[in-house]
Amino acid sequence: MKVNCSSSRLLSAIVLSTLLLSACGTESANNVIAPTQQPTADPAPIETIQPLPTTDPSAELVSGLTGLPVSEDSLPRPLAVMINNAPAARPQSGVSEADILYEILAEGGITRLIGIFQSHTGVVKIGPIRSIRPYLLDIGESYGGVTVHAGGSPAAYAILQKEKKADMDEIGRAGAYFWRDKTRKAPHNLYSNAAKLREGAEKLGYEKSVKVPGYLFNNPDYIPASGKQAAEFSVNFLLKSYNIDYKYDTQLQTYQRYVNGKPHLDLNNNKPVEAANVMVMGSDHKVLDDVGRLQVDVELGGEALLFQRGQVTKGRWSREQSDVIRFVKDGKEVLMYPGITHILVVPNAPSFSSHVVYGGADSAT
Repeated sequence: MKVNCSSSRLLSAIVLSTLLLSACGTESANNVIAPTQQPTADPAPIETIQPLPTTDPSAELVSGLTGLPVSEDSLPRPLAVMINNAPAARPQSGVSEADILYEILAEGGITRLIGIFQSHTGVVKIGPIRSIRPYLLDIGESYGGVTVHAGGSPAAYAILQKEKKADMDEIGRAGAYFWRDKTRKAPHNLYSNAAKLREGAEKLGYEKSVKVPGYLFNNPDYIPASGKQAAEFSVNFLLKSYNIDYKYDTQLQTYQRYVNGKPHLDLNNNKPVEAANVMVMGSDHKVLDDVGRLQVDVELGGEALLFQRGQVTKGRWSREQSDVIRFVKDGKEVLMYPGITHILVVPNAPSFSSHVVYGGADSAT
């Protein structure tokens, strides 16, 4: 099988003006499969990373998003699901089975989760599902995903209609592929699952197979010889009801996620929401209207921290056109560890470091 990695790129460091937040408020062809790499030398500079050579056809199939073996002969197109993260929507379903999980502000100080689902094709329930914003659509599409949502901002709908995006909208023509859970109150009760969403995407005529940018991965047994210890860290977005903690489990080699001091569990299986890699990235946010809708930069790059194996690395996030957000240090893409990755997008105001604390100290120290 041919194994490809994504093209990487040079860091852009254009920083927009610092601003205050309101407290109130594409497609291409074939999945990319990324191999686990041995860290015998520094990672190649991001400007020179090339596709890897063809491997033995009998080699184990590995996900380009997680670096983990998969049982399928080929991976389907990802689903980019907008997941409700209001307190009344917790605990959510399916969040432990997303290959990539984003958390990012919507408006009114609330955050939204974006689950990128590809490797786990049998997720029985995903949600609650909520609305789309332009930058949420952008993130999901960067993985080649079909965007799954219920409604959206006027700006997001303008993009969907003008550019004929591959999306499944519960209040649009894809309503048959969602359901309401009667044990919860609207609007925190809308769900779907992987099978229904893939069935709907096929009937709507969306491509089954697209190019999916993959990450580069470390040998899972490799532990850096040096690095700042960060067995625990905290992230605050804006409101007190969105305080996030991650605590490193040395046996599982993952960071367990906590929300407001309690373990974040998946309602489907009661499993902890955890990640082998957690990136926290700073982004310029701009309030657009009285409702509190935001413009969030997910393109220009900026400060970032990467938490892996109980350690933290300071670097920057970078993104090239038609690619995903990547973590770079000294001009090189940093290798991920096989497993799930979480990416938390926090405001640059009043400062990036004001939103992240680890090791009992401010991230700037």
